Amino acid sequence: MRLVRYNPWQEIDTLQRQLTRLFDESLAPTTRGDFCRFHKVPRAELSETEAAIILKLEVPGMESKDLEVEVTEDAVSISGERQQQNKDNTRSEFHYGQFHRVISLPARIQNTNVKAEYKDGVLNLTLPKKEDEKNKVVKVNLEAA
Repeated sequence: MRLVRYNPWQEIDTLQRQLTRLFDESLAPTTRGDFCRFHKVPRAELSETEAAIILKLEVPGMESKDLEVEVTEDAVSISGERQQQNKDNTRSEFHYGQFHRVISLPARIQNTNVKAEYKDGVLNLTLPKKEDEKNKVVKVNLEAA
C-alpha cells in the first residue's frame, strides 16, 4: 500500500472548479436559445453632491410608460417590464421580462421634489436632500486618555 500525502489545497481547487462549472452552466444559453434564466436588473450609478443625490439607471429598449418609479425618503424602487417584440424562433441575447430593484440612498431626501428625465435609454433621477442632511455636521467629543 502506498502512502499519499494529504494536500488541503487540492480540495479547495476541486471546490473552486465545481463552483465555476455550476455558474457557467447556469449562465450558459439553453438549447432553446433562452439566454435569460436569471432576472436582470438595470445597472445603476449613484453620485452625491452637497444638495442632491443623482441616480442613473440603464434601461435600454424601454419606453418611459413601461417604468414605475417610487421614491421614499431613504430608497428608490424601480420596476418595469421589457416586452419581447419578436415571438418567432429568433435567437436573442436580450433580456426580456419583469424586473424590480430597490436602491438604498446614503442620505434622506425630499421625495416630493424629485426630478426625472428619461433619454436614450438612461433614466436620470435628481433627488434633493432634506435641509437637515445638506450641511450635517457632527461634533465629536474627545476624551483625554
